[in-house]
Order: sequence, then C-alpha cells, then structure tokens
Amino acid sequence: MSEFLNMGGYAFYVWSAFGFSTLVMTILLIQPLLQHAQAWREAEALHDHDGERR
Repeated sequence: MSEFLNMGGYAFYVWSAFGFSTLVMTILLIQPLLQHAQAWREAEALHDHDGERR
C-alpha cells in the first residue's frame, strides 16, 4: 500500500496534480450552480418589481 501511495518516488507530483484537478473540477461544478441561483433571484426581483407598477 505504501508503494502505491509513494507512486514510485513521484508522490508529490502525482498527488498535487490529483488535488489540483479535483479542486478545479469542484469549482467548475459549483460556480454555474451559484450563478444560476443568482440569476434566478435577479429574475424574481425584476418580476416582483414589474408587478408593482401595474
């Protein structure tokens, strides 16, 4: 098991690349979800604001 985790002496490179990739993929997943929620709130606010004028 320790041989696997050591990655033949390249553990730092392999695990840091894996960690960085995981971080980027997580950001790429969360960012659009947050933007969608923000756009939805803005659309609701515009809809509510237009309803008050009528």
